[in-house]
Amino acid sequence: MSALQPGQLEITILGCGSSSGTPAIGCQCATCTSSDPRNHRTRCSAYVRCGELGLLIDTGPDLRQQALREGIRQVDAVLYTHPHADHLNGIDDLRAFCYVRQGAVVLYGNAFTMDNITSRFGYALQPPSKVWDKPVLLPEVVSGPFQHAGLSITPIPLQHGSWPCLGWRIGNAAWLTDLSHIPDDSLALLQGLDVLFLDCLNMDGYPSHLGFHQSLQWAERIGARRTVLIHMIHRLEYHTLSALCPPGVEVGYDGLKVQL
Repeated sequence: MSALQPGQLEITILGCGSSSGTPAIGCQCATCTSSDPRNHRTRCSAYVRCGELGLLIDTGPDLRQQALREGIRQVDAVLYTHPHADHLNGIDDLRAFCYVRQGAVVLYGNAFTMDNITSRFGYALQPPSKVWDKPVLLPEVVSGPFQHAGLSITPIPLQHGSWPCLGWRIGNAAWLTDLSHIPDDSLALLQGLDVLFLDCLNMDGYPSHLGFHQSLQWAERIGARRTVLIHMIHRLEYHTLSALCPPGVEVGYDGLKVQL
């Protein structure tokens, strides 16, 4: 595939919530009881459409609900950030996409994540049966830029507490969830972005995530034309947080589509 043309790339936020989702079970805070759909957050993931290709970023436990909501029928590959349950445990729902395409789905990630998937979900890495009763997945370890069906994809190494995680850059868009630090070498891979989706767990700092003010600092350093905050806990109410955002930074919500 040649250089991306304007309007060819579309990224949909499938979920912008933290591991508990919003509403959180048992909580009666203003966000959890809000009727505004922008305060209803499923677990964090995205769908990337580029030409004839459809890719997921992560497979959280809400994948089936997200796919039905957005009318997603095609998944050619999954770009994994890390193997925490809220980003991985919907992997069984890839079975439906394998059935629709009558073929395997490729998984990309670092060795840390692929080793975890291999040990926990080995049954999904087998050849297909006649009835496609299990996912049929092909794990691929990546450590630098690569191409999938001609689409150039760049993994962005990140630190998520003590875990080595990945962000992903496609064209002039990048998805950086679940991080506490961006190494200098990775910052160099994030220059010239039009859109940055960026971790923002809560108002305060956290050992393995960015707080709101840290997110703003990283957004300024990266300098994307547009920064969209993702992976938010239920304590962050959409309108209250939006009022605190400087120009060029906005609060994401489930279903938000960004076209480049």
